[in-house]
Amino acid sequence: MTVPAPPARRRPTAVGRVLPLLLLVALLAPMTLLFVQTWRLTADDRDLASRERLGVEYLRALGPVTHALVDAQSAAVAARPADSAALTRAVEAAASVDTRIGAELRTQERWAGLRAKIEALGARGPADPEAAFAAYGEATDLLLALHDKVRETSGLVRDPRSDSFFLQHASRDLPETVVATGRLADLAVLAARRPAADRNRTAVEIAALRVAVLTPAGDLVTDLRAAVDSSESADLGASVLTPLDTYQRAVEALAANSAPTGRDAVTDQAQITGARRDAQAAAEQLQPVILDELDALLAERLGDLDRSRWLTVAAGVLAVLLWAALGALSLAAARRARQRAAQARRERDGAAGPPEDTPWPPTAEPRRLQPVGPAREPGAQWGPADAAR
Repeated sequence: MTVPAPPARRRPTAVGRVLPLLLLVALLAPMTLLFVQTWRLTADDRDLASRERLGVEYLRALGPVTHALVDAQSAAVAARPADSAALTRAVEAAASVDTRIGAELRTQERWAGLRAKIEALGARGPADPEAAFAAYGEATDLLLALHDKVRETSGLVRDPRSDSFFLQHASRDLPETVVATGRLADLAVLAARRPAADRNRTAVEIAALRVAVLTPAGDLVTDLRAAVDSSESADLGASVLTPLDTYQRAVEALAANSAPTGRDAVTDQAQITGARRDAQAAAEQLQPVILDELDALLAERLGDLDRSRWLTVAAGVLAVLLWAALGALSLAAARRARQRAAQARRERDGAAGPPEDTPWPPTAEPRRLQPVGPAREPGAQWGPADAAR
């Protein structure tokens, strides 16, 4: 009975040994691409949120400058002494902020021009109320342009979230309404002093300023209500809606009382002053609420982006470890296959016999034939009789 020989083990080819490593490399390439793209997108979003927070900080510093400059304008138009100390403190605080972050927001040139204009108004100041109204109007125009510059370079105008977008839009409407209400109230003061020949011109200017007041005020109300509706913060509505209602009523009262009535086209200066004071007080309450809520949303977004970054890094490290483990297992398997192949080759060579270069059967030296019969002495000659034997 014959026993069948075991089947010969197939030796792995070079392609079979290299293919697992190639598959691991091919798997690592798309994972690396996804990691790099996710990291870049997260970095871009984080940079945008960080710049937006810088913009919020700059706008926070410009708020006191806006209110102080409008108050100084009203004092100059009414020919009464202004609180120059408040304006100086606000300008110095804004200057320190511009020194720190103005280069990144590209606002240093605009701030330098505005500061020079404000300091020139405080140094000599126009004695004529009409000239003072025009000069302070130029300064407030520069201030509003700086507000827009900060919002643009910081990226607030391109904010992708709905709640923060409405808040940053409200941060644009608020200084515009503060400046417009101050101008409308001051123009009403000037209208009472102008001659009758300027009555038509004054009416046109007052009508234009009423539109300039009511338009941004309406946008402010719309933006803040939309921000409250889209925000998840429970404190935003309570902190915004009450001063917003006060501000809206004050602006509407100012617009209504600033319209000249009667044949003499006179206005009630007491009601205009009271409405302006209420509007400015409500605006001073709204500005920190708007900017604080906007900064809180941006800080929360930065925290989410940081957590996403760490999760991306952890996923990348885990993927590299898994790839390294699979690579180590593949190399170990290839090493064991080479060892088994070498052992099988040695066993096969041992069972096959001597090496191939050894002749088989082995050749032996031929033996010399021995003569038959008695041995002859050395030196004896063969004779005829020996041949017969």
